[in-house]
Amino acid sequence: MFHTRPIHCPPKYQVRNEYVRRVHPIIQPVVHVNRIHVEDVPRRIIKPIRRTEVVHHRGHFCPW
Repeated sequence: MFHTRPIHCPPKYQVRNEYVRRVHPIIQPVVHVNRIHVEDVPRRIIKPIRRTEVVHHRGHFCPW
C-alpha cells in the first residue's frame, strides 16, 4: 500500500454563545414635592368713621 503524508490545516472553531441575565441594582431616588402657590387677592376693608358736627342756627344779622 502506498501511504501519503497527512495534511495539517488550521483548526476550525465552533463557538456557542450563551447569555445569562443578571440583576444589576440601580438606585434612583424619587423626590415628591408638594407645592403651595400663594396668590395675593385684594380685599377691601371699609372702616366707618363717625364724627360729630355742630351746626349753629342763628338768624342773619344785618348791621344796616
